[in-house]
Amino acid sequence: MQTPNNTSPVVQDFSRRELRDLVRAQLQSLLEVGDLRGAKAILVPVQPVDIAEAIEGLPEAMHAIAFRLLSKDEAIEVYEYLDYTVQERLIEELRSQEVREIVEQMSPDDRAKLFDELPAKIVKRLLEQLSPAEKESTAQLLGYEAGTAGRIMTQELISLKENFTAGETLERIRTLANASEMIYYLYVTDAARRLTGILSLRELVTAQPQQTIGEIMTRDVLSVNTDTDQEEVARLIQRYDFLAVPVVDREDRLVGIITVDDVIDIIQQETTEDIYAVGGGVQSDGDSYFQSNLLTIARKRVVWLFVLLITNTITGTIIKSQEDILQKVVVLAAFIPLLTGTGGNVGAQSSTVVIRGMNTDEIRALGPLQVVVREGLAGVLLGAMLGAIATIWAFLLQKNLQVAIAVGSSLVAISVLASVSGSALPFLFRFLRLDPALMSAPFITTAVDVLGVLIYFGLAKTILNV
Repeated sequence: MQTPNNTSPVVQDFSRRELRDLVRAQLQSLLEVGDLRGAKAILVPVQPVDIAEAIEGLPEAMHAIAFRLLSKDEAIEVYEYLDYTVQERLIEELRSQEVREIVEQMSPDDRAKLFDELPAKIVKRLLEQLSPAEKESTAQLLGYEAGTAGRIMTQELISLKENFTAGETLERIRTLANASEMIYYLYVTDAARRLTGILSLRELVTAQPQQTIGEIMTRDVLSVNTDTDQEEVARLIQRYDFLAVPVVDREDRLVGIITVDDVIDIIQQETTEDIYAVGGGVQSDGDSYFQSNLLTIARKRVVWLFVLLITNTITGTIIKSQEDILQKVVVLAAFIPLLTGTGGNVGAQSSTVVIRGMNTDEIRALGPLQVVVREGLAGVLLGAMLGAIATIWAFLLQKNLQVAIAVGSSLVAISVLASVSGSALPFLFRFLRLDPALMSAPFITTAVDVLGVLIYFGLAKTILNV
């Protein structure tokens, strides 16, 4: 994507949200009365990303009208920021020539993302309209597996040879800058297109004109392979504060670069998927939740809700099997929700920090066993504090010391169980090649509910001697 231009002083007086809402409201009002000249004028000082959000907020019937108000160059940039559903709608409504020009000028990585979302018939039609060079680059990106470096890279880069002089290279940059997404890093390749070095624009500008690239370049280059997972790419760029990272194939040939703006998109996408997954399988395929079909949403959510329903049925069966002790000490039933609910919360906390640590690689140095032990000790401390409070609270409510001790000691045991299961299950699911974020929540709930109730009644029978 392109870097936004400097914002007009008038625009700077507003927050981005206020600007978007103001532009959308004014744009809609002017379009409703047919004042196209006025509508076009208010878009002039606005950033492309804000124009895109303003267009998305318009009624569907106005999307194409508003989009046609933009100049050709601005339309291409705004189009890349639009939601995929709006992009698809514009493809259907705009003339074939307009669509061809927009798609042709999109960066290959953004074009590949768009084609991923479009129906196959539309993709086939658009591919046929692309120039041979753009068709080849897009087809190459689409040939890589989704979620890998090869799929998100762009092939718009500047490559150099070691025998180029600094002066020749600067001239080459002037010629190719508009066709490249990144000019701050320059990549050096040999005759077989293998990556041999890297050069920053700063190093080039400060070099003597007659110095060769081989003399001033850095030969120790960090790169990723085309099949490297996109999350690993994001971690690499974040760790080393890169603006871009080169992508090489199995023969170490330079095939593209991944820029920091692509990484920001990856981080947002992966974080959103993990949050939705922790919520019980709300979303797992990257679609926008609030723009998805309600039946599709319900189908995704009902699976894990059904798992929890079965869990509650099992818990209810266990409680029913303890009718003898409940008939003798009815008050025990009053504390079951407190114990299972607290255990579920403790387990959710442990699984959340462990899954987050997996995603950020923070726990790699510790190892699974040390992480589980650490969380188990945390469970002991939490259980001791919560158990003491629960014991006092239960005694004040029921005036029965034995029941209060049973509740407090059960809470200690359940907290340890929840912490251990909450930290261990994500490692188990990752070992089984399952998504820890998606699988952990319902299984932690199952373990805490079922085993927690068994622990509670077991301790109650022992302490109350019934």
